[in-house]
Parts: sequence; C-alpha cells; structure tokens
Amino acid sequence: MTSSLKPLHNIHHAAYRCRDAEQTRWFYEDILGLKLAAAFEEDIDFGEGLGRNRHFLHIFFEMGDGNYLAFFDEPSISKEEDFARKDSFDMHLALEAENMDDLLAWHKHINDAGKTCLGPVDHGFVHSVYMYDPNGIQVEITCRASDQSIMQQHNDHARASLADWTQKTRALKVDNFTAAKIDKRGQ
Repeated sequence: MTSSLKPLHNIHHAAYRCRDAEQTRWFYEDILGLKLAAAFEEDIDFGEGLGRNRHFLHIFFEMGDGNYLAFFDEPSISKEEDFARKDSFDMHLALEAENMDDLLAWHKHINDAGKTCLGPVDHGFVHSVYMYDPNGIQVEITCRASDQSIMQQHNDHARASLADWTQKTRALKVDNFTAAKIDKRGQ
C-alpha cells in the first residue's frame, strides 16, 4: 500500500438480492432485531449492458455498529433459482453476538420463533449457530471464544500457510479452472 492510501476501516453495507422485501424485513427485523433503516425505489443503469434501467426496491437494516445489511427486491428479472440455498462456502453472513450467553439466547429466540437454528458449533476461535434467511442465504450468529490465541497462532504463519496451500492445490485448480482463470493479478 502506498502511504497516500488510508486503510479501509469498516463495511458500510453488504448487499444481496431478496425474493420479497417484506418477507426479508420480517426475518431481519422481527426475528434478528435489526432496525429497518431505509427503503427506497431506484431506477438505475449500472452500465451492465442490459440495455435498460434496473427498477428495484433497496432496503437497509442497521447493525449495532452503524453499518448495514442491504437487499435488492427486483421482481422483473429475479428467478426462483436465484434463491436456492447457497452453500455456506459460497455465501454466508456471520453476525456477532457479545458472548456465549447472548449466543445461546439468540439460538433459543430463533427456534422459539419457528425458525430452525442449528448449533452451537465450536470452531475453536468462535462458537456459532446457523439458519437460512428467506432468500437462501445462510446466516450465522457467532461469538468469539474466550481464548483468542488460536487467531494469533494462525496469524503468525498466515503467509506460509497460504503459500503452502497454493503450491499443494495449484495443479488441481489449473485442471479445474485453467491457469488463465486463476492468474488474474494484472487484469
């Protein structure tokens, strides 16, 4: 990084497509307790070569830290397959609870509300519970483990672990994706 660039310091919002704005509002506001902060219609040409403006409702839910989760309700081009459950490795949201007692309280609250909430799962550095939102996105509520030394241990060797993984998996990735698809640094 050059000295003239200041570090990026937070996520203002993460945005996803939703099947229905009201159903999404119910889940994020009534079940997860996030405040509906804004909802407005937009008609924008994003320069995507679609040959038309995209018309949608944009909704925002405020997190406890002042950042947002946002959703696009765009029924004119949305398809049912857009809302198939995503594999958690492809997409998931991890929202942080203060501590283990709060995590367990959220787990009970969500199950009592009729949503299936699985867990908790001990990942060593965090404990997590899992559910799906109405749009097929896995939502994780997590709390940090009391002993955070595992993160420091992995931080100390992060570059070496990454280099080792890259070396071990490169041939498989070239076979699966081609070298041109995994060598995108200059593009």
